[in-house]
Formats: sequence, C-alpha cells, structure tokens
Amino acid sequence: MRVQKHSIPNFLTFDKRSVLLLALLTLGTAAAVRAQTGPGAAIPPNRVTPQDLEAAFKRADTNQDGKLSRQEAERFPAVAQRFEQIDSNRDSFISLEEFSRAASS
Repeated sequence: MRVQKHSIPNFLTFDKRSVLLLALLTLGTAAAVRAQTGPGAAIPPNRVTPQDLEAAFKRADTNQDGKLSRQEAERFPAVAQRFEQIDSNRDSFISLEEFSRAASS
C-alpha cells in the first residue's frame, strides 16, 4: 500500500513575503516624500496665475456673458459668501476684474 503525501501551501511564507513587500513599498514611499519635503527642499508657494483665475471664471460663467450672477457664483462657496463685498460697483454681477481683485486679497 502506497501512502500519498498531500502538500499544503505554506501560507506562512506567503504572508511573510507580503508583509515584507508592503514594508519595502512603505519605506520607499516614505523616503520619496522625505526627499521632496526634507530640510532644504524647495517647496513652491501655492500661487494662482491670472490664467488660472480667468479659466475658473469662464467655467463658472455658464451663460458666457462675461460676468457672474449670484447663481453662477455659487460654484465658488467663498465667492458666494462674499458676493456683495466682491461686487464693488454694485451691479449685482461679478466681473473678471472684481473676481481677480478678490482672489488676490
């Protein structure tokens, strides 16, 4: 009579490999982040360009009349909350100039 041997996958080895791989990936990611933000790393200031402002304004100006109504300004919660302040000429609309001035203040 012949005895058959059944092999059971070694899950413990698989788990060790998975943990080791995850640890190596985590360390690699942490090293990359530290290299970008460590001492002496130049972090550029978060600046919005005039082109960025104009593009955002045009996306919000759904009827393309060159000004934002109160309803269109709702796309920017900070603008909607300060609508009266930003609308310096009190015409009930925000122009690109008013929008840009508010963004730079």
